[in-house]
Amino acid sequence: MPSQNFENSESPTSSHEQSNKKMRDAATAAFGKASEAAHDAREKPKRAAADVTATMSDQVMGVLNEQLSVGAQSVNRLAGSMRVAADDLARENPILASLVRGFAHNVDDYAERLDGQTVEQLAQDASDFTRRQPALMFGLAAIVGFFAFRTFKHARSVSSPPIQPTNYDTNYDYADQGHG
Repeated sequence: MPSQNFENSESPTSSHEQSNKKMRDAATAAFGKASEAAHDAREKPKRAAADVTATMSDQVMGVLNEQLSVGAQSVNRLAGSMRVAADDLARENPILASLVRGFAHNVDDYAERLDGQTVEQLAQDASDFTRRQPALMFGLAAIVGFFAFRTFKHARSVSSPPIQPTNYDTNYDYADQGHG
């Protein structure tokens, strides 16, 4: 019998195994790409939302900072009006005029500090003040709450006038008019 070389020849099962391995590798690669695409699909909206949020946040902060500046200018005008009022009061009541001028000076100082700050700085200052003076902040919150409660309670107790007129005489006798 002639000798046959079986080492180099592939059996049908090893060919089948190689085919299965190639299919598994292809499936694994396809699954990896699909998984990566799904991850990208999830991440893109998140990144877009984060970008939009950051842009909106920046725009809102810009508007708030502008309003803070406008508010500081309004407070500055209030201080000027207080000085004019103090000048008018000076002839009639110099002590009261001096008090109003001092208050106007304090309001003007407050406006200058307010004008040079951003909303973030103002929030940080308020937070720092609250940490330094928690009892004072608690007291102010209690006072504001008390006045808000009283205001809302009073607003509910005030009734509106009736829609229909109530011009009737309780002593009117319908029997006298022949209705009874």
